[in-house]
Amino acid sequence: MRILNAEQMREADRRTIQDIGIASLVLMENAGRQVVAAVESLYPDLADRQVAIVCGKGNNGGDGFVVARTLLQRGIDVSVFVIGRVNEIKGDARINLEILGRIGQTVVEVADETTWELHGAEIAGHDLIIDAMFGIGLKAPLTGFYETVVADINEAGVPIVSIDMPSGMSADTSDLIGDAIDATVTVALGAPKLPLVLPPAESKSGEVVIADIGIPAEVFDQLEGPRIELLTREQMRPLIQPRAVDAHKGDFGRVVVVAGSTGKAGAAVLCAQGAMRSGAGLVTVASPRSCQATIAAHAAEYMTEGLDETPSGTVHFSAVDAVVAIDADVIVAGPGLGQGEGVTTFVRELLDKCEGPLVLDADALNAFADEPSLLIGREGRDLIITPHPGEMARLVGCSVEDLQADRIGIATDFAKRHKLYVVLKGYRTLVVTPDEKVFVNPTGCPGMATGGTGDVLAGMLAAWLAQLLDAEAACRLAVYLHGAAGELADADNGEVSMTAGDLVDHIGDAILELTARRRVVTKNE
Repeated sequence: MRILNAEQMREADRRTIQDIGIASLVLMENAGRQVVAAVESLYPDLADRQVAIVCGKGNNGGDGFVVARTLLQRGIDVSVFVIGRVNEIKGDARINLEILGRIGQTVVEVADETTWELHGAEIAGHDLIIDAMFGIGLKAPLTGFYETVVADINEAGVPIVSIDMPSGMSADTSDLIGDAIDATVTVALGAPKLPLVLPPAESKSGEVVIADIGIPAEVFDQLEGPRIELLTREQMRPLIQPRAVDAHKGDFGRVVVVAGSTGKAGAAVLCAQGAMRSGAGLVTVASPRSCQATIAAHAAEYMTEGLDETPSGTVHFSAVDAVVAIDADVIVAGPGLGQGEGVTTFVRELLDKCEGPLVLDADALNAFADEPSLLIGREGRDLIITPHPGEMARLVGCSVEDLQADRIGIATDFAKRHKLYVVLKGYRTLVVTPDEKVFVNPTGCPGMATGGTGDVLAGMLAAWLAQLLDAEAACRLAVYLHGAAGELADADNGEVSMTAGDLVDHIGDAILELTARRRVVTKNE
């Protein structure tokens, strides 16, 4: 599902109206009715509520007028307020305002601080407020009268449903440009906007409902400009196909996990388990020999390969040829490898000598921190990196704070210049491709903030790459399922006590739930 900025949304409207021939008035009618449908679904007791609809002077206000009329037709107790001068309302919004008048609905004009003092408390006294003041056109922070209106509505203490975006936000940035409505629910019209899905602004969006207002899917798909998409169940489901009845393990890929060092053997185990639970046909863990027995004892299903090691228990740089010689469709390297000159040399030579797809995680990325120019993909060999914010900041030479302030921009630039796929982990994990496509993952939970969950993801990525043979698809599916498994583990174990092992145990449930083969029941149900 495409995530749009203001210019792209306006262009989608324009093409729908001018090229497809759907009148703008029809789109406004569709928008208002979809908002009503969302409100009725979320508030079954709507008939018992008094609803205040607070409208602006533009098209967002026009959507609000449609909502008011539709609710009135359903017998709902509605009050309508215009924040601004009624005589300044034009176009389709004016048409819908006049319809309200003809059916006998009073519209209260609130044009300044004085009239707000008269009606602000009245609005706050309703059981539900619908915010239809500002849509996608806002570029500067609200000030003066409008800022006061937003602040007072937020303090009302009642549920707020925002139409398209909470008033006060800009559709062009995930930052909060100023004070904004703190919505309980946001009904996004046509497509989600950046501040609805990315922090910090999305914290004010509440539950986001995407409303189909009649803009054809091909219009969204053909839009120029940044290509940022929200991963959805509908997109992910077709990537997992039923296996043939005569399938064998060789059909689902051979994954080699290069991981572990003294004291960090668990990272190799979690990575391998992530790969196995994600369907890899064969998994081999290649680790320093001193770790081999420990790793082998954790699971009977994967094979192990001992590698030459340093006196400190890390892989020796001379082991590269032994790793490359293992029959593999995908190699994933990094979890628990440790750091040091020997590891750095090993990882860099592995990148140079590996002919097949390669996933680099954790300590494998730290090997390039002082020379990121060496971390580059090449034609015919997919390269995926899976940094957390600290690792990504080291690769690009900036602070974590600067990275978090521009996650999409920095990750996109790095993926393009280095010809690789970036899976930037964290809240709303990003998948960024070498051709500048960005995917935002909505799944996951705070319980995943525990050691080892990133190791599991690295193994999942390798497994799906081995099966799908499509790096973009593998990244999208792996991060979606990783987050979904985390949510299920959280439901069973709680966000405080869940571990990376719990996440592994729920990968199968996440796959079954995605493919709709059964309903997942947690212990709490």
